Amino acid sequence: MVKIYLASHSKARRELLKTLGLRFKVIPVRIKEKRSAKNLSYARLVKENALDKAMQAAKKARDGIIIAADTVMVQGKKIFGKPKDLAAARRMLKGLAEKPQVVYTGLAVIDKPPHQLSKKNKGRSNWCGCKGRGKTLLGCEKTKVFMDKLSDSEIDDYFSRVSPLDKAGSYDIQGRGAFFVRRVEGCFYNVVGLPLRRLYRMLKKMDSKVFLFLLSTFFLTGCSTEYNIVTGEEESYYYSTDKEVQMGQAISQEVEKEYKPAGDPLLQKRVEDIGKKIAAVCDRKEIDYHFYVLDDEEVNAFALPGGYVYINKGLIEKVAADNELAGVIAHEIGHIVARHSIKKLQAMQGYSILRILLAAGGSGEAGNAADLAFTEILLGYGREDELLADQLGARYAKLAGYDPHGMIDFLEKLQEINRRKPLRPRSYFKTHPYVPDRIRVVKQELGEKIKFSDYINIEQKKHE
Repeated sequence: MVKIYLASHSKARRELLKTLGLRFKVIPVRIKEKRSAKNLSYARLVKENALDKAMQAAKKARDGIIIAADTVMVQGKKIFGKPKDLAAARRMLKGLAEKPQVVYTGLAVIDKPPHQLSKKNKGRSNWCGCKGRGKTLLGCEKTKVFMDKLSDSEIDDYFSRVSPLDKAGSYDIQGRGAFFVRRVEGCFYNVVGLPLRRLYRMLKKMDSKVFLFLLSTFFLTGCSTEYNIVTGEEESYYYSTDKEVQMGQAISQEVEKEYKPAGDPLLQKRVEDIGKKIAAVCDRKEIDYHFYVLDDEEVNAFALPGGYVYINKGLIEKVAADNELAGVIAHEIGHIVARHSIKKLQAMQGYSILRILLAAGGSGEAGNAADLAFTEILLGYGREDELLADQLGARYAKLAGYDPHGMIDFLEKLQEINRRKPLRPRSYFKTHPYVPDRIRVVKQELGEKIKFSDYINIEQKKHE
């Protein structure tokens, strides 16, 4: 297990790392920070300070990843760090409000392997002699900040609520200090003291095993246990509802690349009207539901994480009435309510999912990961998941005012279609249980008696 250390007293930096879901320990360090750029650029200045902090922390850590940062603000040729006292903080803040300032944050990341002590160096930390030598990376982020001019009374009121002594420039942009900031050009988190994008890219350059561990940490530490109302069980989710919706948005972009919309506004409205009625009565209302008709002749439908439902035009052409179409849409909503797709994707490698979440719509890598996730969903769910979606579909269709027997009618129609033509790679039947089994589950949900022939048909189909 890779250990992570933060070489900083900064509360803001600790909170930012917690936001990422990283488990880490703080190693307090005290160094004599350089605050003169006489022979150094500002970028080099903060990088050297960050490196000094990381090196000092590394001496206290046996092994692991050490993260250190140093932030300064520059106005003209004057460097502003943390104020020594309130009088200095007042002068600093008033001066920074007069004209734009540039914020520099230096980052140092050290990957320190386990000690390999030789007799010669007994009792001292020695990074040599092991197969994987220590790796050190340095980086810097630059951001320009524009502030409003401040009166003495505004500064007094601010200092009465927020201590400026532990903040570079005497203000916190992530807190009440945001009231004074007019515009930011560059990374917002850089002004807070830890540029997250820069840190992420530096960690990405580390050894692959270390990086993959960090990626999994981002998710697994955010794992929560919730009671699933439709399954009646406590279930663990690595992703919050917000992340699930974000993931669905990214995957839907890949769907739009592969499929064209049907282009029939009346058909689209028909599906949306039915979908909205069913969504209004389902057991999961904290998300928005989206319904789309695709220009594809395959008899198929599928749902994505976060409330995205797609119905192929070829399937709609087979339904005889809205009751049948409602059964199909309700089945897909059942998958979303039970979070079947999100649980399926949790089984994928965390690296692929992280690429979707961190760069949705941005890079080709994110698109490839989203396409992989889409393929996983199309491969279908387990038998129990499909049958639960049928059960929920019958329930929701009935609550929405549709005749749930339309679901049985369509299932029988699908069975006949299946007998007449071979399966295609993305056939509706390829990923679903045998139709007699599905009809039995729907009948049970509706409280109807199950005939002996229903069970006979199920066994026959299972042995074919």
